Amino acid sequence: MKTTGKITALIAAASMLVGMAGCGSTPGGGSASSDGATMWGISDNNFGPTKQAVEQWNSKHSDQKINAEYFANDSYKKKIRTSVGAGNAPTMIYSWGGATLRDYAKAGEITDVSKDLNSTVKSKVFKAVADEGYIDGKLYGIPTQGVQPVVLYINKKVLADAGVKQAPKTWDELLDAVAKLKAAGKTPIALAGGSQWPYLMWASYLVDRIGGPEVFQRVEKGEKGAWSDPAITRAMTMIQELVKAGAFGNVYSSMTADDRKDTSMIVNGTAGMELMGSWTFPDFKALSKDFADTQLAFAPFPSVKDGKGDPKDLTGNLTNYWSVSSKAKASQQKSAIAFLKDTTYSSSMVDQMLKIGAVPPVKNIESKVKAADGKIGFYTWVYDAMANTPAFQLSWDQALPSAQAEAVLNNLEQVFLLSQTPDQFVDKMNATIK
Repeated sequence: MKTTGKITALIAAASMLVGMAGCGSTPGGGSASSDGATMWGISDNNFGPTKQAVEQWNSKHSDQKINAEYFANDSYKKKIRTSVGAGNAPTMIYSWGGATLRDYAKAGEITDVSKDLNSTVKSKVFKAVADEGYIDGKLYGIPTQGVQPVVLYINKKVLADAGVKQAPKTWDELLDAVAKLKAAGKTPIALAGGSQWPYLMWASYLVDRIGGPEVFQRVEKGEKGAWSDPAITRAMTMIQELVKAGAFGNVYSSMTADDRKDTSMIVNGTAGMELMGSWTFPDFKALSKDFADTQLAFAPFPSVKDGKGDPKDLTGNLTNYWSVSSKAKASQQKSAIAFLKDTTYSSSMVDQMLKIGAVPPVKNIESKVKAADGKIGFYTWVYDAMANTPAFQLSWDQALPSAQAEAVLNNLEQVFLLSQTPDQFVDKMNATIK
């Protein structure tokens, strides 16, 4: 994703696929019958405020309507990748930033919106979050949704019943909790391995806690042999020790994140813990507000003995981003930009986000965050953690070029399935650095 050569190849391949499928879409419109701006989003609880904003916008702007469709997370990622490459993307392209956003910009698939939206973004959004939307000083990604660090969620009652007195603060305490939860007949840690990307959270945090943020920064820079860092080998070894200890139960490899079964396991008490992004908190609230208010707890990822990483370091996604398709009609682009200018972290949008459990990356809303916070203080913790983290590692599949992102997902899956050794993982990933 960092080189235009790779994205060009992907675009060509995607074009062939769409042509073979006989998709009747018009460039930039997402649908052959759509005259208005189009938007594809995710059908989860986090998208609720955006859906509401679209409905309100459409009721007031009959001449600039936004035609929205919503998809499951994993389905959307596959659909948008093909559609962008074939020039059939919706007017508004939703992404996670990182290498994908850079590739879209370098390939000319999205348009520079600095003139129209620069002041909106810079005046409202945390600098680190806003900066991710800029490529070579030009604004291509408009932040949307809440901040998304990955945290360890806990069912307090399940842990207490198993004899675990508090959230694990160290790796040794985590292993001890796993053993006690397993002995109590519970799945220690819910994991939606069937989606692959949840594996990344474990790998990313462990590499950081062991070797510090510099280890993966060298991988991102494409340094030859960067995957050979001892911190990565040790992290893969520790992951396999966790798997062998029965931490994830027996069905983790077939469970997907889209159906929320992993999160449901925490709510219904069949699992004790889950490592997942802050975007999952609205799902906890939607499944059971009483549980979210009384039995849910959360904690930072555990520290590792003799590790170099700061326990305050975070991984996950800064937030999500809207881009405007360069293939869209001028009228569609105008509608999309007008919508983004009007709704990007508006007061009502911020209020709705806090209502569902999402924490906006917006400056000077500490009082709103505190007022909306529940009994467990999740909003305040997330807001402060983002403001004070020494380092934030973007999810590996978003930070890496396309070929490497796919390779790390596939090879990391083999590590979790115990069908690939840590050394084999390192060798295979080193081979992706050209």
